[in-house]
Amino acid sequence: MLSMTVVTGALELGCIYALVALALFLSFRILNIADMTTDGSFTLGCAVSAVMAVAGHPLLGIFLAMAAGSLAGFITAALQTRLGVPSILAGIITNTGLYTVNLAVMGFSSNVNMLKTTTVFSVLQSLLGKDSPYKLVLSFFTAAAVCALVVWFLNTRLGLSIRATGDNPDMVRASSINTGFTVTVGLCAANAITALSGAVLAQYQKTADINLGTGMVIIGLASLIIGETIFGRGGIALKAVGAVVGSVIYRFIIAVALRMNLPSECLKLISAVIVALAISMPYLQKKMRFCQKRRAACSGEGETAQC
Repeated sequence: MLSMTVVTGALELGCIYALVALALFLSFRILNIADMTTDGSFTLGCAVSAVMAVAGHPLLGIFLAMAAGSLAGFITAALQTRLGVPSILAGIITNTGLYTVNLAVMGFSSNVNMLKTTTVFSVLQSLLGKDSPYKLVLSFFTAAAVCALVVWFLNTRLGLSIRATGDNPDMVRASSINTGFTVTVGLCAANAITALSGAVLAQYQKTADINLGTGMVIIGLASLIIGETIFGRGGIALKAVGAVVGSVIYRFIIAVALRMNLPSECLKLISAVIVALAISMPYLQKKMRFCQKRRAACSGEGETAQC
């Protein structure tokens, strides 16, 4: 059985990491672009948020982190739309460059300690009280607000253009819509959300590390695919909510794995297994239904059936 502390921690982290799942929903599912900038943008958000919090501006650090993440997305989009670099390579190039940028933001130190630093969580704690679930409140409302904004944005005229770009870019160009602009806006928004996730996590953990973003694409994809598997097909709102729910479920799976005393070094392998199972689940379900129909047909035809 999981203790209440473990459950609460899984919910808090699930809501924070849900922002990455929403960002990948925007770039991977809507724009149909495998954006590999995610790892670097997440760490960039952590670094900017931590440095600004240490300087005494935790809330400003959140917004500056989003601006920095948006700039990273702009560079990836520029490489793709202006220089003709394939989308995956553009993300890898930006992600590689961000490693040095993130080190520079943190004063060329591999980590920033915020144990005695005022954060947005400690500010909320002073308002709600020490015994209140202030971390869960802030994490939940941040995820809910971003989810609502993403759904609203994708139903605006610009959002519909971005959705159309991901579905059929040739048709969009024929309609005199600048696909370079829509791709740029989409990637800027996605990386701003990713950086927001990193910014909130840094102040949640009161530390920022240069390796915090490693494997963030896998975590986000796992959460996204788990949500899609559970909720199935639906509208934009249902898919966005599914990404959030999938992130929470993913964190519960990780919490269970940790309670089984598995070494922390195995978490990346567990993440890979979860992604593989989530991706293959629709195929396995389809295969299972086919086998059931075939077995029923064979039993109905009697002994002469060729099964």
